Amino acid sequence: MRRYLRIVGLCLACGFCSLLYAFSQLAVSLEEGAGGGGGKPQAGAASWLAGGGRGAAGGADSAGPAAHPGRSDRYNLKIQPVERMHLAVVACGERLEETITMLKSALIFSIKPLQFHIFAEDQLHDSFKGTLDSWSFLQTFNYSLYPITFPSENAVEWKKLFKPCASQRLFLPLILKEVDSLLYVDTDILFLRPVDDIWSLLKKFNSTQIAAMAPEHEEPRIGWYNRFARHPYYGKTGVNSGVMLMNMTRMRRKYFKNDMTTVRLRWGDILMPLLKKYKLNITWGDQDLLNIIFFHNPESLFVFPCQWNYRPDHCIYGSNCQEAEEEGIFILHGNRGVYHDDKQPAFRAIYEALRNCSFEDDNIRSLLKPLELELQKTVHTYCGKIYKVFIKQLAKSLRDRFHRPPKER
Repeated sequence: MRRYLRIVGLCLACGFCSLLYAFSQLAVSLEEGAGGGGGKPQAGAASWLAGGGRGAAGGADSAGPAAHPGRSDRYNLKIQPVERMHLAVVACGERLEETITMLKSALIFSIKPLQFHIFAEDQLHDSFKGTLDSWSFLQTFNYSLYPITFPSENAVEWKKLFKPCASQRLFLPLILKEVDSLLYVDTDILFLRPVDDIWSLLKKFNSTQIAAMAPEHEEPRIGWYNRFARHPYYGKTGVNSGVMLMNMTRMRRKYFKNDMTTVRLRWGDILMPLLKKYKLNITWGDQDLLNIIFFHNPESLFVFPCQWNYRPDHCIYGSNCQEAEEEGIFILHGNRGVYHDDKQPAFRAIYEALRNCSFEDDNIRSLLKPLELELQKTVHTYCGKIYKVFIKQLAKSLRDRFHRPPKER
C-alpha cells in the first residue's frame, strides 16, 4: 500500500512541476511579445533646460542584444553588453567633408563599436544623416546628431570665441550627462590606427587624472605659449586640445583650483568666470581656457606623446616628434587647413587617400601603394622628407585589420 501511495505522490509532484514550467514559459512568451520590436535608438539633442531636449538624433546599427537591454537570453546567460567607444566632434561651416573623412578613418581601423556624437549647425544635419545612414551596413556604429547650443545667458560671447562653434567642446561634460568617458577630436583629425588604442589610455589614468592631451610643441624654440601667451598655460609649452580624451564623470565631480577665488569651482561654474577674466588675453579660445584650467590643476591631466596628435609643427622645420619617428604617426592632425592647400602636400596626400577610400576590403587593401607614390612626390618639403613616418603605423594598421576575423572588421 505504501508503495502505491509513494507512486501517486511522485506523479502528483511531477504534474505540479510541469504546470509551473508551462506557466513560466507562457509568462516569458507574453513578455517577449509585449517587448517586441524595437526601432532605432533616438538620442535627444542637448538643451540647457533641465531635463529637456530639443530636436532628435538618428541612429544606425541597433541590432543585437544590446539594442534590447530589457530582454534576457534564456540559452546564454553569460552574454555581456558590448562596450561602445564614444567619439565627439563639432562641425560648422565648410567642415562637412573633413568630418565625414575623419569618421570614416575611425571606422576603417577600429575594433569595438563606436558611438558618434556629432554637434553641427542645423543646415548640415541632413547631409550627415544621408551619409551615415548609407554606412549602416557596417553595423559597427551608432550616431547622434545635436544642434550647436550654449548657455542662453552667455551664448553670444561663447559663439564669438575663437571660431564659430569651437567652444562647444567645453560644454560636452554638461550636455552628455549620461556619457562616462569620451574622445573629442577636431574635424581635421585622421585616425591611422584603431580608436581602441587611444581609448585604452583611459585605463592608465591615475586617481586624480580626468583628461588627456598632447603637448602643443615638442620644441620650445618654436612654441607659441612659452613665447607669446599672456595667460597661464600647462607645462613648458602648453597642450593642444585637438585630441582630448576625457573621463567626464570625474570632470563633473571635480572641484577645480583657480586664480579667481579661494573657493574651488566645478566644471559648469568655472568656464564663464575664466572667459570674463581672460577674454582680452586669449588667442586660441577654448584651448587657452583649457590650458589655464590645467595650469592650476596639473595633477588632473594625463599627457600622451605627440604621435597621438601629429601636426605640421612636428615636421615643418625638421622632425621633432621622436615617438613618431620610432613607431609612426597614430593620429594625424591637419590644422591650419593643410588638407586643402599645397603648403604641406604630405598631409594632403593622406587626407585625399582616406577621403577617396571606400569600405570595401579590396579598396582598403590597395590603399598603401598609391599613397606611398604620392608621398614620394613631397620630398621637397621637410615633412615629405620623412614621409615614411606617415605610413609606418598605417601599414601596420592595415595588416592588423586583415588578420582579424571578418566579423571584427
